[in-house]
Amino acid sequence: MTNAPPNADTPYIEVRDLAMAYGDFVVQHDLNFVVNKGDIFVVMGGNGCGKTTLMRALVGLQQPATGSVFYGGEDFWNAAPEARQRLKRRLGILFQGGALWSSMTIAENVALPLSEYTGLAQARIDELVSFKLALVGLAGFEEFYPAELSGGMKKRAALARAMALDPDILVIDEPSSGLDPLTARRLDELIVELRDGLGTTIVVVTHELASILSIGDNSIYLDAESHTMIATGNPQDALKSGDPRVRHFLTRGAT
Repeated sequence: MTNAPPNADTPYIEVRDLAMAYGDFVVQHDLNFVVNKGDIFVVMGGNGCGKTTLMRALVGLQQPATGSVFYGGEDFWNAAPEARQRLKRRLGILFQGGALWSSMTIAENVALPLSEYTGLAQARIDELVSFKLALVGLAGFEEFYPAELSGGMKKRAALARAMALDPDILVIDEPSSGLDPLTARRLDELIVELRDGLGTTIVVVTHELASILSIGDNSIYLDAESHTMIATGNPQDALKSGDPRVRHFLTRGAT
């Protein structure tokens, strides 16, 4: 393992021969895929197929049964604890429910990682918090509590917190879950703007068709029956000529 920065030929994120299990039950096996720098990479599949379990393995919350996750050529799960913490600092995570602290204001939620992991003065932290909230369209909402926000605003506040430390990679679990179509579309547009404006590489875990087809550059489909992945490429291409199981998933509900 090397600590040198990746060269142009090194995949930004690479998953090799990954298997995830709970005891003897194998959720997914033989997962192999690459996420390139600047991708919006979609992990899709129906409920219960293992999407969130894969996300947990990617961000260090659940050790896989076998296999490896590489960030810029560094093997995350076989790295020393200090190196693993350094790699985690490259990640921003938006959990499905937002996971905002209800007893803290929105500003305090966004400030938390800055206070925890940097030695910045409070005045500088306040400036950065205001900037991050403005970035997601929540300027002026610093003193609001999560209970005072709509579902879409909570997701955007959680996104601001995930972006607080300027991560290279943003991992988002079901961003549109529980949102009305208009709010979901605006959140999708915001995700694309963050990628285009900041150069952030984004992994989105979702089953929402509108999001998959509107923002995904590349994707995999986790099949619940075979317990493994189907590489699909660009979701728009998969919709037309991909694996029949993927086409069925992408056209469900169509008349």
